[in-house]
Amino acid sequence: MAYQFTNNSCNPFLDPDVPCALGYYASYTINATTASDFQVAVQFAQRHNIRLVIRNTGHDYLGKSTGAYSLAIWSHHMKAMELIPKYQDQYSTHQGPAIKIGAGVEVLEAYNFAHTHGLMVVGGNCPNVGIAGGYTQGGGVAILSSKFGLAADQVLSWEVVTAAGDLITASPTENSDLFWALRGGGGGTYAIVVSMTVKAFPDTSFSTAYMTVLNDGNNTDAIYSTMGTFFRSLPSLVDAGAWVVWVAAPFGFMIMPAMVAELHVSELDAHFQPTIDKMDQLGLQYQYSSAEYPDFLSSYNSMPSSWNVSDFNIGGRLIPRELVEDQDSTDALVNAVRAISSQTLMSGVSFNVANAVSSVDEIAANPYFRKTLMSAVVGTPVNYTDWAANKVAQDDLTYKLLPELESLTPNGGVYLNEADFQAPDFKSTFYGDHYERLLAIKNKYDPNGIFYCKTAVGSDRWEERIDGRLCTT
Repeated sequence: MAYQFTNNSCNPFLDPDVPCALGYYASYTINATTASDFQVAVQFAQRHNIRLVIRNTGHDYLGKSTGAYSLAIWSHHMKAMELIPKYQDQYSTHQGPAIKIGAGVEVLEAYNFAHTHGLMVVGGNCPNVGIAGGYTQGGGVAILSSKFGLAADQVLSWEVVTAAGDLITASPTENSDLFWALRGGGGGTYAIVVSMTVKAFPDTSFSTAYMTVLNDGNNTDAIYSTMGTFFRSLPSLVDAGAWVVWVAAPFGFMIMPAMVAELHVSELDAHFQPTIDKMDQLGLQYQYSSAEYPDFLSSYNSMPSSWNVSDFNIGGRLIPRELVEDQDSTDALVNAVRAISSQTLMSGVSFNVANAVSSVDEIAANPYFRKTLMSAVVGTPVNYTDWAANKVAQDDLTYKLLPELESLTPNGGVYLNEADFQAPDFKSTFYGDHYERLLAIKNKYDPNGIFYCKTAVGSDRWEERIDGRLCTT
């Protein structure tokens, strides 16, 4: 549960004598195991004018999975998976294997199921995120994105419960507008997902690479100079199918990892050679390693655990490829990264999804994704024992740190799953040119606005008061 949306209620990090109140947490929760549980919950909430919250695994940074005085639907235990050996639909270009995934299936569970059938599916790097939940519905930047596209690009059909309590299918031929909206238009907004059917792909070999350069206080200029060289090399890496995660912070610069299908280690190493040459030229001390794996799952399982992202207030910005196409633009990007990472942790997830769809309007995800080189994310540490200090840290993120990236990307975009919930321009930066079309679909399938989420499409018709109650504006 995101601490920022608890209103400091019943905080386990405070002294035992501090009062414990329900606060912004849901009043009641339905442990849903079937679609009929969804239907009953929606109908009950509509009939009694009760706030409704949809919660899967709770990996949400925008406050979507909690709400004061609400009835929550918990979909975590809807774990069914079904292999479709040869998906056939005359309106789909995909004629290969597919997997039907229940609402509560987590990323690693989907990976394991696919692996037992010699397949891969497109998903993220966190093992316990619900793959069919807000992750895919919010676009879904993935390990395999540079090879196959966003997670939302892979969806062949959805099974959902609407605000009217109806169980329906959303596909290219049935409720096609809803099918479009659910692929990247944001979770918890248009309907409750029961399951999704996604493309699956034959398993293959992978290579990974890791790099660490620690800041000793005397090598700072050299580290950021190296970072510029690395940024200039990213287009060739992602064009080769790689997913590259980098971290910059006061302690130094890391790549953790780069992961790519169907390249041998020597080929991956060659992509990093300009960066390695730069470090050698500057006399930097560094660690670099690479390895090769026979399949996706063994490569995935080799990744070490990293920071708990929920311990940070986060926000992000999509960085377009054009910012590394010349030296001046690259220098400006490095300067912005330096201004941020000299104060706090930031990371970048690099990918290429430009050619995964026939047009930027094929799915609802922000069109800006298609010219993006990396999704940059900035985090300020959560202070669990000082609510006021944590608000200052969140404001620093919104008004001081993120503007460093925003100034380089006017009229830019963000990955809504890793966005700043305080963003004043969320309609344009989260959804791009798709917002008005999404709003029309929202109004069609949820005319009463029962599916409310902060920063979601149509959310501005509601005001969340200081006590957490929702009122129409």
